[in-house]
Amino acid sequence: MTVAYDGTHYAGWQVQPGRLTIQGMLEKAIAQVCHERTRVTGSGRTDSGVHAIGQVASFSLNTWRADPAALKRGLNSKLPSDICIGRMAEAPIDFHAIRDATGKRYRYQIQVGGIRNAFEYRYHWHIAGPLDVAAMRRAAELLRGRNDFASFQAAGSDRKTTIRHVRDLAVLESPDRYSSYSPGLESGYPDRHANQSSRAGQGRRESDLTQIAIEIEADGFLYNMVRNIVGTLILIGLRKQPAEWASEVLLAKDRKIAGPTAPPHGLFLLWVKYEEEDTYSTEE
Repeated sequence: MTVAYDGTHYAGWQVQPGRLTIQGMLEKAIAQVCHERTRVTGSGRTDSGVHAIGQVASFSLNTWRADPAALKRGLNSKLPSDICIGRMAEAPIDFHAIRDATGKRYRYQIQVGGIRNAFEYRYHWHIAGPLDVAAMRRAAELLRGRNDFASFQAAGSDRKTTIRHVRDLAVLESPDRYSSYSPGLESGYPDRHANQSSRAGQGRRESDLTQIAIEIEADGFLYNMVRNIVGTLILIGLRKQPAEWASEVLLAKDRKIAGPTAPPHGLFLLWVKYEEEDTYSTEE
C-alpha cells in the first residue's frame, strides 16, 4: 500500500511503547477491519515530525478474502484524518517493502523570509534569508553521483557502507507549487516525473523568493542524510560557506564538518521505487 501522512503529531513511523506512531495506527486499523493482527513493514522509518506523500508499506493477512479496494476503504474509515492510504495492491508473496526498494525521493520545503505562515509552518523550515540559490545549486552538483556520504550520516548510526548513489539533487524555485500544498490530501501517488525539476522563476531576485524546495533522489539513504545535506546547502545559501565547501565536506567523511541537521517538519518522503512495480495491479 502507498500511504500519505502528516507526521506532526506522531513519534515517527516505528511502533514505540506509549507513543503514537504511523506504523502503530496502521496496525490498529488492520486489526479493527480484518480482526487479525499483523506487522506492517514500511520502506523506511521516518522520524518524528517527518511527513510522507508516497510511503510504501507491506503486510500479510491470513483470513481477508475481499479485494484490495474494499480493504483500502475499510482501513481509511478507521484511520485518523492525518493518515490516508492512496493505493492498495496485492503483491507477490515474497514482496518486501524495504528489501525490494531500488530508490527513494525526498522533498524538503523551506520558507524564505517574511512572517511565519500560520497555516504552513508545520511543513516548511522558516529561514530569514535571503538565500543564494545559484550557489546552492552549484553545491548540489558537487554532491550528485556515487560517493561516500559519511559526513552526512547522523552520529551513532553506523552502516555496513556509507556509499550511496545520489541520482538527483535539485534546488527548486516554485512558490506557487508549494504555497498551495496541503499534506494528507494528496492521492499518495508518486510523481514519476519529479526528477524533471522545474526551473520556473529562477530569474527572480533573491529578495523576491518566498519558498524553495530541495529534492533528493538516491538508491538509499543514511540516517538523517537528507536533513544534513539540507543544513549544509542552507549554510551555503546564507553565504556562510562557498559552494565549493560541499566537496570538502564530502571528502572529510566526518559529520562534524557538515552543516546542521535541518528540522524534521520540512521533510517529505515523496515516493519509493521498485523494479517490478509496474506489474502490480492497483485498486483506486
